[in-house]
Amino acid sequence: MAAHKALLKSLSAIGIGHPKSVHYNLLPEELVEATLNKKQGMLADTGALCVETGKFTGRSPKDRFIVEDEVTRERVDWNNINKPFSRTAYDSLREKVAAYLNEREIYVRDVEACADPEYRTPLRVITEYPWSNLFVHNMFLKLKPEALHEFTPEWTVLNAPGFEADPAIDGTRQPNFSIINFGRKEILVGGSGYTGEIKKGVFSVLNFELPAFRDLLTMHCSANIGQDEDVAVFFGLSGTGKTTLSADPERLLIGDDEHGWGDNGVFNFEGGCYAKTIDLTREKEPEIYDAIRHGAILENIGFFPNTRTVDYTDSSITLNTRVSYPIEHILHIAQPSMGGHPQNIFFLTADAFGVLPPVSRLTPGQAMYHFISGYTAKVAGTEEGVNEPEATFSACFGAPFMPLPPTTYAAMLGERMEKYGVNVWLINTGWSGGAYGTGSRIKLKYTRAMIKAALNGSLEGVRYEQEPVFGLNVPTACPGVPEQLLHPRETWADAAAYDKKAHQLAEAFVKNFVKFEAQASEEMLAASPKAGSFS
Repeated sequence: MAAHKALLKSLSAIGIGHPKSVHYNLLPEELVEATLNKKQGMLADTGALCVETGKFTGRSPKDRFIVEDEVTRERVDWNNINKPFSRTAYDSLREKVAAYLNEREIYVRDVEACADPEYRTPLRVITEYPWSNLFVHNMFLKLKPEALHEFTPEWTVLNAPGFEADPAIDGTRQPNFSIINFGRKEILVGGSGYTGEIKKGVFSVLNFELPAFRDLLTMHCSANIGQDEDVAVFFGLSGTGKTTLSADPERLLIGDDEHGWGDNGVFNFEGGCYAKTIDLTREKEPEIYDAIRHGAILENIGFFPNTRTVDYTDSSITLNTRVSYPIEHILHIAQPSMGGHPQNIFFLTADAFGVLPPVSRLTPGQAMYHFISGYTAKVAGTEEGVNEPEATFSACFGAPFMPLPPTTYAAMLGERMEKYGVNVWLINTGWSGGAYGTGSRIKLKYTRAMIKAALNGSLEGVRYEQEPVFGLNVPTACPGVPEQLLHPRETWADAAAYDKKAHQLAEAFVKNFVKFEAQASEEMLAASPKAGSFS
């Protein structure tokens, strides 16, 4: 009773003094039941809760803002991603969101981020929908009951999907918004039911505060650990295989998306996984497939007719179908979600041009160049107006979540790579034998074989050849992989067509990197592709 009164008092202090009812840290079963009672979801035959997130089935980067104040003004890298929002406009909009929640049944959950106790960050998330609260339960670190009695949040998230802003009055671009206020340590999310806005809002907070004030490198990556305690880190944008490749039955999963690298090693920020499910099969991704059971949330999926069996090929709502589940749903996990310093780092890219080697070893200069570039490719059909492969660059493999200048994160990564003697590999999980539409996607079994060879040292003793356009060092042999596949030019029926595509991609790299040249070292600049240089 005392704890409940303290909670109500703290809610009143942030403007939510008289909500219709307050549900605090409900069990997953209770949140599932509440969702079903409100007719906001249904159960699949696996027991997983299935919901639709509404108009937004993905993040809306153009509607994400950061309040400009004394904390952020000189530190944030203000650009087309990190857009400023006035403190006055924030205070006004926040008052409206609080008033909106004050008239509703709300769900409150106290959790933490960062598995390393040295960096633990207490969070209070207040949601309008019960299934949004279940997402928070799945994705963050849970507290023991005794810890809840004296819990004091450092950050508060107000999540109100049903509230829409008036852009003409409130200063937003559209009715939906996600706004981070570092001065007040708050995140406002409104007008969108997509749960990833909560997750990435918190990630953005950590990506600002921990590097800027705690000298901790924050990373958009997955990580796992082997039987010999060797840690591997996988950087990559959405769709490159970050979650899939880190879920390895022969290794323990540290986490699938967000990590820190400090003096104690690598640790997970989260307590769960948020995986894509389009075309999911048990054969290709058994760990993820079997994690979809009671407690998991499937977003925007379809069913086979007249069944509750999920059709993972159904993209009628979106290609970005998702599942969230507690990390405990994965059989092979590190407990706690921490490991030592990595021995191997993998940069994953889904090259739809079909020109990058499936595996190559990077020099330190190349590693920094490719980290700042953050390349992958969009393919036809994934977005409106994309009719052929389109190069996409996202600095540090996570620009939408990085408030500081990219060179800040790159410098920290470079220091750690040198200090701990890390091997860095570029892995192309995309196309071979031609671009998207002509070639074929590199088989997952081959990608797994390349990563396994890198991890167990099988690529240490082989001969390497330097690919002429990007200057990449490519192994001439890899256990379990056809030799021809290692050299992309040899997989194309028309070598001249390969050269043209390679030149096209090289030019895209060079053009993208222009904005970083002033801050780049000579070593990084020397790693630039040699556009027009073909054998």
